[in-house]
Amino acid sequence: MGTPEFAVPSLDMLVKEGYEVVAVVTQPDKPKGRGNKLAAPPVKEYALEHGIEVLQPVKVRTPEYAEQLRSFKPDLYVTCAYGRILTKEVLDIPPMGCINVHGSLLPKYRGAAPIQWSVINGEKVTGITSMYTDVGMDTGDMLLKKEISLPEDMTAGELHDVLKGVGAEVLKETLVKLKEGTLRRIPQDDSEATLAPIMNKDIGRIDWTRSAAEIHNLVRGTDPWPGAFTFYKGERMRVWKTKVMDKQKQDKKPGTILKVNKEGILTACNQGLIQILEIQFDSSKRMLVENYICGHAIDEGEVLE
Repeated sequence: MGTPEFAVPSLDMLVKEGYEVVAVVTQPDKPKGRGNKLAAPPVKEYALEHGIEVLQPVKVRTPEYAEQLRSFKPDLYVTCAYGRILTKEVLDIPPMGCINVHGSLLPKYRGAAPIQWSVINGEKVTGITSMYTDVGMDTGDMLLKKEISLPEDMTAGELHDVLKGVGAEVLKETLVKLKEGTLRRIPQDDSEATLAPIMNKDIGRIDWTRSAAEIHNLVRGTDPWPGAFTFYKGERMRVWKTKVMDKQKQDKKPGTILKVNKEGILTACNQGLIQILEIQFDSSKRMLVENYICGHAIDEGEVLE
């Protein structure tokens, strides 16, 4: 059970390791692009290419759905970024339970967007946790973990691409230990839990009263979606790449543009200075500041809002 690109390497591992994947469950096709044509989730595309039956239930809390799953007589569920919470009736069907691949070091960052929030919050280390799924949101017993370092300039998109491969590796090891009977269940400490709620477009709005480090983390944590943004003279300006230049308290109004040159747009934050390196206005494509200012003006002294 999975939906986005993040889940594909785990499914690919199951296929290549010779596990019998009797069916794939994924979310329904959704409109995509300017034409709003229905597009299949990446997991569905992979499954169809490999001759695996695909289920796309609109509702997962119905007796009909549980009965459909029961008809496959599964030994085990594997879930990875499915995006739905399964009922106890559904979870009780496979005798070996349900193993989930989660994109954080649980119990930190339970929820829909662990990768993005790990970056936004400036974590130095993150990773993958395999776990048994229960009826809660990422609250089940942990199994295996693998940590990776999170460089200070890595975006959420780049971290996603690393962790999807790590997820497949952790799942492979987890299933080997499951067959050997050597898996150890580790209950989560709920007092250490943090949440990673679903992302929305408003999360990318830059608050210049925050520190330069916090704004830098927001920019990279919302790349590629929803993207960080601010307003220059009333026009939305997306900010795609930044660099922290100073971390000291500033006496300039937060958001004030101090200098514009080929190095970028030097901007005051409440705490520190940030260099904006790559931008995009609604009327233009994404580009480096040094290229944008060749044909457009960015005025020093203006205040980004």
